[in-house]
Amino acid sequence: MTHTVLYDPQGLIEAELPLDREPYESLVAAVLAWPVTAALPAADCQQIALQLTGHARAVAADVQRRAALLPESDGRRALAEIELGVMQRCLATPLEGTVSCAQGRARTVRELYTRLDRLMETRPGRARPVHSGTAPD
Repeated sequence: MTHTVLYDPQGLIEAELPLDREPYESLVAAVLAWPVTAALPAADCQQIALQLTGHARAVAADVQRRAALLPESDGRRALAEIELGVMQRCLATPLEGTVSCAQGRARTVRELYTRLDRLMETRPGRARPVHSGTAPD
């Protein structure tokens, strides 16, 4: 069996692939709806947390790419960088086979999508000053 290894240190291939957002948003909603006391098999909770962790890393990479495109003076960029640091520390914690762990990963995915949406918002143009004695165009 042969395979090709792609060398893509800048993540350009990954940047071109759209995130499959809808199924993960549904999974996040379902996981967050569970009561913390739900008696679910540990292996299931761990597998769901693993799935959410992988997707969170993909969303975080997208957030990082989009933030890097903004000017350094844009507050959204600074806030995204701070939040990415927090999210990376959360994702680095070991997985557990608990509802609480799966819900923590679900909240991380939800927060990353919120940050991504804010980075993608267009900023309203700045109004040009109107000088006295001149008519606006």
